Amino acid sequence: MPSNDDAQRNHVVEFFSTRHGDLSSTLPMLETASELEPALRDLIHSLTLRHREIQELDKLTLRITAGALLDDILDYVYTHFDQIIPYNRIGLALIEDNGQTVLSRWARSHHDNIRLGPGYAAPLEGSSLQTIIQTGQPRIINDLERYLADKPESQSTRLIVAEGIRSSLTCPLNVNGLPVGFIFFSSDTPNTYSAVHSDLFLRIADQLSIIVDKGNLVSELAAHQNEIERQNVELRHLNELKNEFVGMAAHDLRNPIASIQMMAQLLLEPLDWMADEDRRGLLQDMLSQTQHMLALLTELLDVTQIESGRLDLNLRQVQMDAFMARAVKRHTQLAAPKGTQVILEAVDSGYLNADPVRLRQAIDNLISNAVKYSPAGSTVRVSARQTGAEWRVSVRDEGPGITPRDRERLFQDFARLSAQPTGGESSTGLGLAITRRVVDAHGGVLDVDSEPGSGADFWFTLPAS
Repeated sequence: MPSNDDAQRNHVVEFFSTRHGDLSSTLPMLETASELEPALRDLIHSLTLRHREIQELDKLTLRITAGALLDDILDYVYTHFDQIIPYNRIGLALIEDNGQTVLSRWARSHHDNIRLGPGYAAPLEGSSLQTIIQTGQPRIINDLERYLADKPESQSTRLIVAEGIRSSLTCPLNVNGLPVGFIFFSSDTPNTYSAVHSDLFLRIADQLSIIVDKGNLVSELAAHQNEIERQNVELRHLNELKNEFVGMAAHDLRNPIASIQMMAQLLLEPLDWMADEDRRGLLQDMLSQTQHMLALLTELLDVTQIESGRLDLNLRQVQMDAFMARAVKRHTQLAAPKGTQVILEAVDSGYLNADPVRLRQAIDNLISNAVKYSPAGSTVRVSARQTGAEWRVSVRDEGPGITPRDRERLFQDFARLSAQPTGGESSTGLGLAITRRVVDAHGGVLDVDSEPGSGADFWFTLPAS
């Protein structure tokens, strides 16, 4: 006939087993009733830990389901599992390079002096971690200082000991039977871990293996998303660049088109007063203008240049006196309706190694701006002088000058200044930005000397060779 103590024990086992499975091996055989209370306390403590462990793992799984990133998952483990298992530090390493390398991926510690942190890598072959993979069992080192004395070649142990860590438990992480990495629980107290801990750590590691694999996948997806967003930003930038270059084309085509229109109107008038030589000169100028526009369109709308954002130069020897004379002549005709004079004050004879199409862009923009912002009847003075190893081209007007505020954004794209064109001309705000690009591409410098109310002297320098 069973004793009263046996009856009490059987009643306890039956009660807990209905809720937590078979616990008959958990409670020891009791000799007396006085042993029942501490045994129950131990059982309740064990069940509480197990329940807390399950709760935390369930919460962790929910975070993964919600799309938490790998670092967030590991931060959660570090913050919430210290009531279940002992540690002062947790680290995670992944197996990379087709199983050749162990790479530290993440680490957190109660101390601030982490030395074995993310980015540390070591070969897997021949390391003690390889044994963990082969056996599938955790490794416990309860005296790291002694372990280091026995294995002084272990750089990772040297670093972890320097952090103040004295014992560690390392669990393998496996997904579908394949090793993916390791999780390291470490303590700054010797003899923290025992075989009793192993089963609990392995249960957690099994759960974390799946969680880490999923979390890593989410991180990879996030990285892909970031790369896609980066490419979208680049595409938007290229689209803006394309629009900018199209705006440049429209801006720089306006002057030659206006010139052609004016000459065509002259040619439509009765020619009794015009000599054949003058008529031929107009037609030749019209041909020159159309050739310039075609070259400009070819350059500006070249898809490769638009995508790269560069201005490729076709460098040639440009005879500066003839080149500047033609430029001034073009603008003399265009400035005539405003009664504005464009004068070539001084130009040295000599050659400049430059792209003639781009050089014309720069000079035309400066002269047309000077005419546009100068009062009617004023004078625009142009010069080109060679000084030592560089050419200096200058266009000086009698306009309102440049204010300090306008000076700050003078050469920016689409910059609209406080001054307005004096003849009602339109302005895109691109002329000076185009000139800056051209001068920069030639290795030169563009700037302006001006005081409000005293006109402006826009100039640029280019290397002579």
